[in-house]
Amino acid sequence: MKTEKLNITKIFRHLPIVKKHKDRLFQRVFADKRDLLDLYNAVNHTSYTNPDELEITTLEDVIYMSMKNDMSFIISSTLNLYEHQSTFNPNMPVRGLMYFSRLYEGYIKQHNLDIYGRSLVKLPTPQFIIFYNGRDEYPDEMILRLSDAFTPKLSAEPVLECRATMLNINYGHNNALLNSCRRLHDYSYFIAKVNEYIESKYTMQDAIGKAIDDCIKDDILADILVKCKSEVTNMLLTEFDEKLHKKTVYNEGYEDGHKSGVSEGFERGHKRGINEGFERGHKYGVSEGFEQGHKRGISEGFERGISEGYDKARENDIKHSIDMLRSIGMPDDRIVRLIAQNYDVSEEYISEKM
Repeated sequence: MKTEKLNITKIFRHLPIVKKHKDRLFQRVFADKRDLLDLYNAVNHTSYTNPDELEITTLEDVIYMSMKNDMSFIISSTLNLYEHQSTFNPNMPVRGLMYFSRLYEGYIKQHNLDIYGRSLVKLPTPQFIIFYNGRDEYPDEMILRLSDAFTPKLSAEPVLECRATMLNINYGHNNALLNSCRRLHDYSYFIAKVNEYIESKYTMQDAIGKAIDDCIKDDILADILVKCKSEVTNMLLTEFDEKLHKKTVYNEGYEDGHKSGVSEGFERGHKRGINEGFERGHKYGVSEGFEQGHKRGISEGFERGISEGYDKARENDIKHSIDMLRSIGMPDDRIVRLIAQNYDVSEEYISEKM
């Protein structure tokens, strides 16, 4: 029975669309205005003390399942969008553009601003911060730009831009920032403890449970972990399950392509090798020469079959990797560098495959 190849791009394109999402732990940690104001002060090196100056503008519903943990608020004439990510996503500026457009639409309606009049309306200045604590290694600070997605590249300056600052909040990164905000430090420490127990071969649920017990004992997020232990456990299990789902989709597609490549390449190489072996054997075919040439041809045919099977499998692996990385919006130049390094081939080779 022929197995249909998994289309990674098609699967991601048809992920469920939802109108609401559950709170995530990062949101819960900064649900209180005082804690959110403390985080704002740490990021911007300010010293605001009145949480009532902070106006929450977070939208209650979102467009895509993967758009989660958004928090937005206005303070001191700035419109701040804070997003927590445990998986790097280069498309955050695109999502930020969509999010900001809805936020400004609401702001204009709320303040009865006339954008069709002769007077210039005043709007709060947008600020977009991504708090990243995924397992992949990234620098303490990284700037993502909407313009990186524009193609083709023209000499003219694009009329749209959305810039996001991604801050790595994994424990051990951005120490000055973490030390400036106790809540952010504690969140980072707690997630690090969960990952530590996972790496020690505990089950996901046991790892979360042990990390919670440790942090309660050390007064780390104790106000949340004591009251909401089961809820926090379910939040983290849900987040890990979503990441595992995406990883499984990729691995299934990769494995399917790899098997197909090995089978197709080996079969083609084997047939070619056998045919050439018989031809060579026939050419040698005077008396004992036939037997000697035939054996040599068979041997070389198998060797060529194995070699071509391996080459075909690697080629299929590379193609599936390219498809997967393009489906999550990674720029082609970065895909070329990443795959060339992983497969120890030249960037020119990968460019040809793309």
